[in-house]
Amino acid sequence: MKFVGSAGGVAGAVGELLSTALGQQVPIRIRCWDGSETGPPDAPVLHLENRRALRRLLWAPNELGVARAHVAGELDLDGPFVQGLERLGELAHSSGFGVNLDWVTRRKLAAGAVKLGLVGFPPKPPPEEIRLGGRMHSRKRDAAAISHHYDVGNDFYALVLGPSMTYSCAVWAKPETTLEEAQTAKVDLVARKLGLREGMRVLDVGCGWGAFVIHAAKEYGAHAVGITLSQAQADFARKRVAEEGLSDLVEIRVQDYREVSDGPFDAISSIGMAEHVGASMLPVYAKALFDLLRPEGRLLNHAISRHPTAPVRDQKTSFIDRYVFPDGELEPVSAMAAAIEEVGFEVRDVEALREHYGRTLRAWVANLEANWDEAIRLSSPGRARVWRLYMAASALSFESGAIGVNQILAVKPTARGGSGLPPVRSAWLS
Repeated sequence: MKFVGSAGGVAGAVGELLSTALGQQVPIRIRCWDGSETGPPDAPVLHLENRRALRRLLWAPNELGVARAHVAGELDLDGPFVQGLERLGELAHSSGFGVNLDWVTRRKLAAGAVKLGLVGFPPKPPPEEIRLGGRMHSRKRDAAAISHHYDVGNDFYALVLGPSMTYSCAVWAKPETTLEEAQTAKVDLVARKLGLREGMRVLDVGCGWGAFVIHAAKEYGAHAVGITLSQAQADFARKRVAEEGLSDLVEIRVQDYREVSDGPFDAISSIGMAEHVGASMLPVYAKALFDLLRPEGRLLNHAISRHPTAPVRDQKTSFIDRYVFPDGELEPVSAMAAAIEEVGFEVRDVEALREHYGRTLRAWVANLEANWDEAIRLSSPGRARVWRLYMAASALSFESGAIGVNQILAVKPTARGGSGLPPVRSAWLS
């Protein structure tokens, strides 16, 4: 591996420090605050704006330390962000990145840290970081978690999501499909799986900015109730419903799923909401939806999943938990299906849409980068960097198979086992 750059300088010292920790030369190019550079000329460029970035890594040598430095504007990747992360991941995988922290290595690292002026108190985390208090998944704490993520500002979300304001995996039928077309295809797929017809009553749990309930009412004549814990989402959705002339068919509420008491509904959709529920609350979640459905009513649960062998995120060091989805939990699709079945539902269909989410996220990253200055104006530089890192890393996770997304269609059977579904899948998707 050919190295080009400074004969010394800060970059040289940083390169030596990282090479000591990794037991090999660092396969990235490092550019430091004093103008020095080192590393392969064709590798992704890691730009260190000041020594605080390294001090953060010294105090938190994990993804949280990297995220804090990036959100604070102290560490960045030059060039297209998703491609840079992807290349960095490939290099990390191919090189092994086996860290050897024996006592000799520790002494070398300590000497290097002193040389770089890294010894000192840990820098304060960026203001975008959050740590929630109170009982996990209590209604009050869940509301605070949702507010942190969704009340960033509707104008900010519009830049990222586009006119559909749909914040979940789209369905891309063709290479030339646009984001708007793909999101319309997704909500229509949900409507068809639920068998919506004129006059039916449908509940959308976690309705976001109202895309599905509006589609259900406008295209199928359904009476739709959408619930969300975000006041900002509810305000936007109500305005959108009124503009579409659908106020007689659509009701938007700021309400927890555990508080809905005006069933039965003919169908229930939950699109990208179950990730917020938490493993311990899945039985409560599933039972609440079961009780709200009439016999032969259908549930469509659309949720991100983790591979069964993947470790559960450590909330103490997780970028996602501290900056993006506090208290969010991903479960294997088998666990989600089991929770749904155990309360009495019959699972009739499972569809994986993993590749579709990778493309959706890349489209959102492209929207954010194309409107970068405006995104910063509407939120903060740190918030924009949080979203770019989160969406880019998530796109790569979906594409690699580390996480997936699945639609589970379930039915509340009658006492005699009736489902109301045609026996052939193609018949209820037509």
